[in-house]
Amino acid sequence: MTATTHPAADPAPDVRLASARGRWILACVVLASGMAMLDGTVVNIALPTMGRDLGASLSVLQWVVNAYMLTLSALLLWGGALGDRLGRRRTLMLGVAWFAGASALCGFAPDEGTLIAARALQGVGAALLTPGSLALVRSVFHPDDQARAVGAWSALTGVAGALGPFLGGWLIDGPGWRWIFYINVPIAAVVLAIALRHVPESRDAGTADTPFDQLGAVLAALSLAGVSYALIASSGGASVVSTGLPALVGVAAGAVFVHVERRRTAPMLPPSLFASRLFSAANGMTLCLYAAIGGILFMLPVQLQVAVGYDALHAGTATLPVTVLMLLLSARAADLAHRIGPTLPLVVGPLVAASGVLLMLRIGPGSSYAADVLPAVAVLGLGMSVFVAPLTATVLASVEPARAGLASGVNNTAARVAQLLVVAGLPLVVGLSGEAYTRPAAVNSSFHRAAYGCALLFLLASVLAVLFVRPRHVRARAAKAPRPQCRAHCGVGAPALEPGDGR
Repeated sequence: MTATTHPAADPAPDVRLASARGRWILACVVLASGMAMLDGTVVNIALPTMGRDLGASLSVLQWVVNAYMLTLSALLLWGGALGDRLGRRRTLMLGVAWFAGASALCGFAPDEGTLIAARALQGVGAALLTPGSLALVRSVFHPDDQARAVGAWSALTGVAGALGPFLGGWLIDGPGWRWIFYINVPIAAVVLAIALRHVPESRDAGTADTPFDQLGAVLAALSLAGVSYALIASSGGASVVSTGLPALVGVAAGAVFVHVERRRTAPMLPPSLFASRLFSAANGMTLCLYAAIGGILFMLPVQLQVAVGYDALHAGTATLPVTVLMLLLSARAADLAHRIGPTLPLVVGPLVAASGVLLMLRIGPGSSYAADVLPAVAVLGLGMSVFVAPLTATVLASVEPARAGLASGVNNTAARVAQLLVVAGLPLVVGLSGEAYTRPAAVNSSFHRAAYGCALLFLLASVLAVLFVRPRHVRARAAKAPRPQCRAHCGVGAPALEPGDGR
């Protein structure tokens, strides 16, 4: 009789944070996460400069953002699963190398088509490295050090996010926008060198026999691509036929995706998760909140540079208060939500953020940073600091603890899909298309309409919290759920990743 062999279980995590190896591991994952975060925060600031340099229309700039978000959103859960199966260090290194190569291609891109394709490749690399960085922290550090290691990872990654707009603006105004991509190459080289020498391999032996849901990933990407293309093409004035066919393909792929996921034994997006009304409501809130965040942070740098007259450096640093407030307040908001429950923060936080967006109606030609821009971005940052950590807590509390990692991964995907769709659709809704993004008057009027729309999305999220997030229901579930790790910073771009996102 031949014995059935299974992969050996990884040894218990035993690396201490205070050791030299622990510091090297932390440096590796922080640099990897920071590289992806840096790229995400500076591209929006570079859009007006890219457009002038390439002679690109607004629809091209939308695709520069969305090509990255499309592949990242479609493959994020798959990337986490690949790390669990093949090894988290191996997958992280593959993602870092892929991201660096795609970044170099972005920098060398001679035309808009090459740049969009390279951005899509960047998204693939980000989908491989993003889930693995925090998962490595949780899988290699000693249990007594894991909370401090995750806190240090959060804080240091947050610092990278805070430095991103300043560094990006300096690069754009100095050596040029291509350097926001070139800078990833030396950072990636350092990450790979540290990983090879100091980071141990880890994997989840229990996933060895679990099949990948490749069909689900392909259908999800096709659905998002079809709908995004239709929205962006519509804002560019394309014909009904040329927009209707991609829209039809996108909707059909989405319908097939739902059908396939219901029938598969190991789906990428298990429909059973949505049997929880709280989970469904929390993800509905996520769609609203991150669509509002993505929309206003897409439009604001354009408004500041085109309508107000800021250079890229000043436009980048203008939004710095948002990240600083989240660095300072996210841990306190997480502690408050843990004590009183997430209901009140999820009602009040979006209302405060909506107030900040409405204050942006004062931003326009001749406006003052101290009197007009700073109060608006500060109030927006305060509102985001209030709701980001409680939103993660609600998602984790809405499912049984064994599925918390999967629930967090689905919630991250929902946040990125919301940003993908809002960047595709918002210019169409507010009447900004073609070359209009280069005209101050057109940008100013469109920005004000966008502010009203984003404020409405924040308000809708608050209403959903009132209707569906019941305090006693959340407290009962939260007693069994893992506490979210948001000790210093929860990402502006999406909720904080939890280990196991790809399972």
